[in-house]
Amino acid sequence: MKAIRRFTVRSVLPERLGAVGELASNLRWSWHEPTRQLFSRISPDDWQQTGCDPIALLGAVSPERLEELSHDEGFVAWANSLRDDLNRYLAEPRWYQQLEGEKPNSIAYFSAEFGIAAALPQYSGGLGILAGDHLKAASDLGVPLTGVGLFYRAGYFSQAISRDGWQQESYPVLDPDGLPLTVLRLADGSAAHIALALPDGRALFARIWQAQVGRVRLLLLDTDIPENAEDLRGITDRLYGGGGEHRLLQELLLGIGGVRALKLAAELRDVPEPEVFHANEGHAGFQGLERISRLIGDGLTFDAALQVVRAGTVFTTHTPVPAGIDRFERTLIERYFGGDLLPGLTVDDILHLGAEDYDGGSPDVFNMAVMGLRLAQRANGVSELHGAVSRGMFQGLWKGFDVDDVPITSVTNGVHAATWTDPLLQELASSKLGTSDTTHADWNSADVSDSDLWAVRGDMRRQLVHDARRRVTEAFEQQNPGSIAPAWYQTLLDPAVLTIGFARRVPTYKRLTLMLHDPARLKSILLNPQRPIQLVIAGKSHPADEEGKRLIQRLVQFASDPEVRHRIVFLPNYDIGMAQLLYPGTDVWLNNPLRPLEACGTSGMKAALNGGLNLSILDGWWNEYYDGENGWAIPTADGASTPEERDAIEAGALYDLMEHQVATRFYDRNADGIPERWMASVRHTLSTLSPSLSAERMVREYTERLYTKAAAAERTMSARDHEAARELSAFKERMTAHWPKVQVVHVESGGLDDTPQVGDSLHLRAQVQLDGISADDVAVEVVYGQAGTSDELRDVATFALSPSTASGADATGVVLFEGTLALSRAGAFGYTVRVVPKHAHLASPAELGLIATAH
Repeated sequence: MKAIRRFTVRSVLPERLGAVGELASNLRWSWHEPTRQLFSRISPDDWQQTGCDPIALLGAVSPERLEELSHDEGFVAWANSLRDDLNRYLAEPRWYQQLEGEKPNSIAYFSAEFGIAAALPQYSGGLGILAGDHLKAASDLGVPLTGVGLFYRAGYFSQAISRDGWQQESYPVLDPDGLPLTVLRLADGSAAHIALALPDGRALFARIWQAQVGRVRLLLLDTDIPENAEDLRGITDRLYGGGGEHRLLQELLLGIGGVRALKLAAELRDVPEPEVFHANEGHAGFQGLERISRLIGDGLTFDAALQVVRAGTVFTTHTPVPAGIDRFERTLIERYFGGDLLPGLTVDDILHLGAEDYDGGSPDVFNMAVMGLRLAQRANGVSELHGAVSRGMFQGLWKGFDVDDVPITSVTNGVHAATWTDPLLQELASSKLGTSDTTHADWNSADVSDSDLWAVRGDMRRQLVHDARRRVTEAFEQQNPGSIAPAWYQTLLDPAVLTIGFARRVPTYKRLTLMLHDPARLKSILLNPQRPIQLVIAGKSHPADEEGKRLIQRLVQFASDPEVRHRIVFLPNYDIGMAQLLYPGTDVWLNNPLRPLEACGTSGMKAALNGGLNLSILDGWWNEYYDGENGWAIPTADGASTPEERDAIEAGALYDLMEHQVATRFYDRNADGIPERWMASVRHTLSTLSPSLSAERMVREYTERLYTKAAAAERTMSARDHEAARELSAFKERMTAHWPKVQVVHVESGGLDDTPQVGDSLHLRAQVQLDGISADDVAVEVVYGQAGTSDELRDVATFALSPSTASGADATGVVLFEGTLALSRAGAFGYTVRVVPKHAHLASPAELGLIATAH
């Protein structure tokens, strides 16, 4: 018989084990190995069976065992010591507290998903794992961050694979009482709620769950409460579930409800509200509208409020393709914003922010990424290449500007080293190099021999093999109750064989099955008698992505072939728990997306932090970090005439690399059985990539390059009753009104001989029609660089011309600007002149999207 309802009863810990409860309530345990070892000591079997979840562990272990531990003086002292260490971690000054200059008092970080630990399954893939790592690194650095997301009652989905290889989804309902969460409560002890006004006089309520992630608080909004009608209770049912209206309601709750939850939490804790708001992808874009509405309530106009909100907002896009952006029907936006949801805002104001009013855009949709960019003064992609791709994708928002001028920078993602580095490698660093921080250990030191490092790499590979065997066995038993798993499962994979890993979401552009392009060739590589290779593969396809499911099915069917099934395996239900053994256990991490469609691809980073080498298309992070020694670059066949030809060429290159370079280097052993050349690459990877790929580096970049500047801009906009915001709003209105008549009337040059040489001076004079705009409100710039055959400029630089002191505007409103440019490099030289708005509070010359160029 099945239960009609399930809930979790938490253990009552003996008083002397109070420290254990404190340690379990803070998710720092998910990356703090000494604390994890304490929980494992309570009951090793229960610790493993509960998926290394302290809350579940304390519910599973017997009261007798807890009572026994309460009388174990050594254990109690151990727990108290770790509790004291946690309290020091929470209170002591860290990197951020030592940072000089003005900095934000509080930062809000919005994301639709957070992947922090397997015990809190609120993530689907890389976006959520990145968000979780962001919170952890912020905690370690002392950055005053608060995370904001939704609590999904069924998380993403659990994946099973049918006998014919088809992905099957199920949605186990989560009990928040069994998770490391607490309810935000009012002073009287009742649960705190936020509310949103919906059409037809309805209201949506949400309670607020809290998770403590080290020093960082995470707020998760939940609509499954009695105050809501039945249909509204299901809004937070599952991550990325439902149709357009369901998704819109989730994003309204995340953005608008999230800002309201932050305000309420700040009031209850008597702390400042955030100054900086960081939107991780467009899902959280509506947070800006709620802040505008509040400022309008304080007496600002819409445009002035927009300047305040833009100043304090950072927007990160992870999407390399337009199809990955959330777009809603215009009529749906009109319906939800036509009532009392956001007082002070008109529907037209809102629609303009998300309008695709550029070449190729649709007038019938509302684009969340476009709104995110218009609401944020600072925006970034998540790798250098992705920043360039994003500037190209969104160039239409800054019409007339070259793609390089589009104000989207990049901050390359990083991964949280303490979470993703195997404890075996941490222990090696601690015992041999004096630090468990593997990102700052001296991996070139002679104190760690090749033999030491090779042994640890072998142990990590062995862990993966055993875990893979366990997982396929458990999956079989779950699908075939009462049956015994095939005996060959226990010989699946070989701990001594070169192991290549591939695990990620399964959209078509990531090309899960590129390796199957020539099945016979792949078989020969896997079964090579002298240099065999084995593949461990995992990944989930979105439930609505039928093509992605077919790719999984094809891979699973190939892996079921008795000839190769011991050398290739697809592991179902890819999650954090699996990943923490998969990344360290693989010798090589494979990534073969269609370039340049991989925004970053952090899975390969996690492998590198464990000494794994990468075998990847030059896309995402690998494009900027590959150096020839830390792995291999799969050549890209950009010039192929068809997708099929491109796949064939790139698959052939992949096979050649696997067979003739990767395997050769791995199996080339010295007399002691150690692959010296391979180990040199492992050491190089650990030494050079570990610091650069860490999430701490990433969060430091966000802080120094974006958060501190956003906080300073927001304070300027808010000072003296928002005086600067009102002035900037008036400036933008004036520029927009007059700009249609601004033009470069004439450009003349002089000062050069017939044969210009490096060091010569180019004198330039530009006559500019300003239509009544002050010369102080524009920048007239010479844009110069190397001129190609089509006169396109490369390696561009700018030089500002100054208004002539001889005269102001003439009778027709034309102003003369002039200046002298020194020629500093040889070769084909070209230039033009442009006019852009200039204001102290603009973060970029392109911010207003206004430009006039010489013709």
